[in-house]
Order: sequence, then structure tokens, then C-alpha cells
Amino acid sequence: MKKRSMLVRDYMADKLITLDFEMDILQAAHTLIKNQISGAPVIDNTGRLIGILTERDLMELAVQAYYHGTLGGVVKDHMAVDPQTVGPDDSLLDVAQSFIKGRFHRFPVVDNGRLVGIISRGDVMRALGEYYPL
Repeated sequence: MKKRSMLVRDYMADKLITLDFEMDILQAAHTLIKNQISGAPVIDNTGRLIGILTERDLMELAVQAYYHGTLGGVVKDHMAVDPQTVGPDDSLLDVAQSFIKGRFHRFPVVDNGRLVGIISRGDVMRALGEYYPL
């Protein structure tokens, strides 16, 4: 039986690992490693999404540190700002189109400026598997 809903809210992860924008960059890197995740949303003191830090950002930083010396700083100095987001009531088919056209593996889900979840390519695939069962 086909699941009726194809909305982001029904498939997004809502138990999130987030990073504080003032967190030490090495602490942030170890948070990603410890939790076996490839990126995390960065929030401000009010819980608003202000960026995203990915393993790619950290690898770039590590390479620069190798050639230029110290590895340090805080998350806000190395995160990607204004990440592309989706809303909880967005269609998964629209999100799938965004994944097809872009290079991202996940989108933060934002409702009225507040981070409420993350939707990944895997989440969309899971939804499609439920919508089109064998």
C-alpha cells in the first residue's frame, strides 16, 4: 500500500547533532568523527540555523594547516554560510530534484527560521522505497 504523504516532515531526521558557532574547530571535528556523520548544522544562541560545517570544510582546513602551521579557530570561521534549506511541508519530489541538480547530500529543514530537522538523499530513497514497494 502506498504511503499517502510525500512530505519532508514525514522522513526527515529530527534528532540532530548540531554545532555551536563559537565551538572550537577541533572540538567540532571530533564531534563529527565521534558521531560518524559527515556534516552538521551550525546554530546560533537562539537555535537559528546560520551555517553548516562538513567534513569537506574540515579537510580543507587540515590541508591548509599542514602547509601553513596551526590548526585552530572556531566553527563560524570555517562553516559554509546561508546553506540551501528546505521546509517541513516541501514535497520530497521537489527535494529529490534538488539532490539531482546539486552536489549536496543533505539539506537542513527550517521552519520559521528555526532548524527542525535534516533530510538526506538516503531519507528520500527510503520514502521512494515505501511509495513504490516491491
